Amino acid sequence: MTLPDEARPATHPAAERHDVVDDRHGHRIADPYRWLEDPHDPRTAAWLVEQEELWREGAARLPGRERFAARLTELSVTGMVSPPVWRGGRRFHQSQTACQEHPVLYCDDRPVLDPMALDPSGLTTLDDWQPDLEGRRLAYQISRSGDERADLHVIDVDSGEPVDGPVGGCRYSPVAWLPGGQAFYYVRFREGVRLRTLGGADVPVFTRGPVSYGVQISPDGRWLAISAATPTGNDLWLADLSAGPPDKLGPRPAQVGVAARTAGGVACDGRLYLLTDRDAPRRRLCVADPAEPARWRDLVPEDPEAVLGAFTVLQDGTLLVSRTRHAVGEIVRYDGSGRRTGEVPLPGSGSIASLTCRPEGGLEAWFVYTDAVTPGRVWRYDAETGDTTPWSPGPGGTPAPAGMAMPAMESHHVEYASADGTRVRMVVVALAGREGPRPAILTGYGGFGIPLTPGYAADSLAWVEAGGVLAIAGLRGGGEEGESWHRDGMLERKQNTFDDFTAAAEKLIADGWTTPGRLGICGESGGGLLVGAAITQRPDLFAAAVCSAGLLDMVRYHRSGLGASWTGEYGDPDDPAQLGWLLAYSPYHRVSRGVDYPATLFTCSASDTRVDPMHARKMCAALQWATGGSRPVLLRNETGVGHGARAVSRSIGLAADVLAFLAAHTGLDA
Repeated sequence: MTLPDEARPATHPAAERHDVVDDRHGHRIADPYRWLEDPHDPRTAAWLVEQEELWREGAARLPGRERFAARLTELSVTGMVSPPVWRGGRRFHQSQTACQEHPVLYCDDRPVLDPMALDPSGLTTLDDWQPDLEGRRLAYQISRSGDERADLHVIDVDSGEPVDGPVGGCRYSPVAWLPGGQAFYYVRFREGVRLRTLGGADVPVFTRGPVSYGVQISPDGRWLAISAATPTGNDLWLADLSAGPPDKLGPRPAQVGVAARTAGGVACDGRLYLLTDRDAPRRRLCVADPAEPARWRDLVPEDPEAVLGAFTVLQDGTLLVSRTRHAVGEIVRYDGSGRRTGEVPLPGSGSIASLTCRPEGGLEAWFVYTDAVTPGRVWRYDAETGDTTPWSPGPGGTPAPAGMAMPAMESHHVEYASADGTRVRMVVVALAGREGPRPAILTGYGGFGIPLTPGYAADSLAWVEAGGVLAIAGLRGGGEEGESWHRDGMLERKQNTFDDFTAAAEKLIADGWTTPGRLGICGESGGGLLVGAAITQRPDLFAAAVCSAGLLDMVRYHRSGLGASWTGEYGDPDDPAQLGWLLAYSPYHRVSRGVDYPATLFTCSASDTRVDPMHARKMCAALQWATGGSRPVLLRNETGVGHGARAVSRSIGLAADVLAFLAAHTGLDA
């Protein structure tokens, strides 16, 4: 095959290789590019300038780049509306029109907070928000330039005037308001729970060390649930705020020292509800008397085939429970005794998210529905009539997204055997009526118990309608089949995740969907680790790879970003046994000189405070030095943004570059 210009060999910038070798727990570990960990080192800055020039030169010649950017812009014109949050009879929601860079927060259809009004550059994001119980005051968190180490502010909802803040160190902090709106509990990142009185005292009230915490208050403001992460799950306590001053909690344990994940809180009916994977890998729902939070009883038992996702309690005692059954969402109705009474009608076979109701219960519930060709939309369920209807806010909100003309697509549910014989599921989407091998993208995640479920994605649709195949694998380590599935792909079993992924690639090839010369892979964050492992373990299987914000140096990942909080998922490099697990698959340490690696694009954000961009820098340098083939290894380093939320135009630009790169190196004519 004749390579197009953009796929021809490029001269990679030279990077010094230093003789840095660590002797750790009997392992001699080379780290020749450690100097690239320091973004302030003049050598790193100069190297990044050269990498940027190389990327821009190659990107300018990608034939599908402008076409993908234009189509992604069209497919992204969907708008966004979040389900309503009711406080004190007021309705709060976020809306985003097709021409807005960020969602705007509304109260009863009146704009309350617009990130673009705060910062016209688009580099400020609204990370989280929580009205008080009466709907009069609003606590919100904003971060700038992708940093995510947010500041918390409080404003008066009616006037918009500031009431308190800024309060630093509030990375996506949960907030639990006390009745009256004069004080709230919040979480300082990895420090513990604090009680803050507006404009006054800010005191610590609960800590169990440098871990992640959560707080949730009951609708009547009496009961405070507190969770604290552990290496194998979380501990959970319940405090009766009527028993003493709010800074003297005296919480009682609901779960302590158990290897399980349990979320809990007191609902409008006064019962403590606990959603847990304790003795139930696919989760069960339990209840207890708040006065005795450790004495649970089953309400909705574990389903042997579906993973319980969320629940909400209505005023008449109706209980709504959402599940994912083999990647398809459902909502089931129960009465207060746990007896199944029916199902909530859904608009299709897709994914369910954000199942909510009024704090006092009410007879309505709201949820978001999406599938591969349907943008996320809010639906309202009426428990009196049993009807499910589309919901959108009033005149100040965003109308429901309009339908788009799309070619006929087919979704195929495929099962295959991984290396150890485990059956794994994969969804393959392609244009209807096409046959024979085609350019394909395989993606997955396989981490932290997070499932990949069907959902609208402009980049996926743009790829498939251009004639490509899209495959999404439900790998071990994720949550597609419950907590056992998660645990089979973490710690010493992490290699199972990578084996599942390479087996998916082999299945696509064996079934005639694609060939190694036409198969690309992509993944972000934990999925970036997946891509790094795949190209260093099986470079022969792939033509191209995009690794976005990936963990790649698993020996030093815990020293930067949020890595220290992930040792329960991956392992602790300071532990001799666990270092051996990590070193066995660490992509950076598996790079070998002379291997014909796939065309590889690393994308990272300079302000990423979750996954340090040093991973991408070091891995890129190592792969550029090592590759024995003619395919390029490139770095796209973006400034002013981070790991999470960003302006729409920035997201479109990144997605267009990724698709154009994969198209050029898999032979897709875009």
